[in-house]
Amino acid sequence: MDIVTTFFNVDVLWQSLPRLFEGLWVTIALGALSIALGLVGGMVLALVRLYGAAPFRFLAVAYIDVFRALPVLVWLVIVYYAFPFIGIRWSPFVSACFALTTVSSAYTAEIYRAGIEAIPRGQFEAAQSIGLSSWHVMRDVVLPQAIRIVIPPLTNNSINVMKDTALASVVALPDLLKQATQSQALAANPTPLIGAAILYLLLLLPLVRLVARFESRYSRREAR
Repeated sequence: MDIVTTFFNVDVLWQSLPRLFEGLWVTIALGALSIALGLVGGMVLALVRLYGAAPFRFLAVAYIDVFRALPVLVWLVIVYYAFPFIGIRWSPFVSACFALTTVSSAYTAEIYRAGIEAIPRGQFEAAQSIGLSSWHVMRDVVLPQAIRIVIPPLTNNSINVMKDTALASVVALPDLLKQATQSQALAANPTPLIGAAILYLLLLLPLVRLVARFESRYSRREAR
C-alpha cells in the first residue's frame, strides 16, 4: 500500500468520524472541567502560600513542589489503579479529572503567585492607607491587576492540560485518542490517528493563537 492508502484513507476516516467525535466531546468535557477546577484550586493554593499561617504555607509549598515534580501519567495510574486498594474507587472520567486538576492546580498556583508578587508593594500600602481591609485590598486592587498579568501563562497551562487529556486513554476513558486507537484496530489502518491529530489541532490551534495575541497586547502595554 502507498502512503495515501495507509495514512490518509478517506473511506476509513469517514467510517471512524462518529467514534472520533464521541471521543472529542469527552476530551473537551474532561479538559474544560480540569482547567476550571485547576484555576480555582491554584488560586486557593497561591493565597495560602503567600498569606496563610506558617503550617498551611508549608503544606501549600509541599503540595506545589510534589505535584510539579510528579508526572501526570504516573499520578493518573496511581489514582485509578492504587486508590481502590485504600477504598477509593472512581470512574475513569473522575480519576482522570482528579489527576489533571491536582497537577494543574500546582502549576496554576505558581502562576498566580508570580502575578501577585509582580504588583508593586506601594499599591498594597496605598490601599491599606485609605482604610481597605486585607480582603478588599486583595479583591479590588491586587487580583484584578495580577490576573491581567497572568492570563498568557494561564492560557498556556490550559493548553497543556487539554493536551494531557490524551493520557486518560490509559485508564480506558473513551476520549479522542482512545477512540482513535480503537478505530485503528478495527480498520487495521492508522488513518483514524491522523483524524484524531487533525481534531486536536482544530481544538488547540485557536488557543495557541489566543496566547500569542495576549502576549503581544501585554508587551505593547508594557512598552508604553
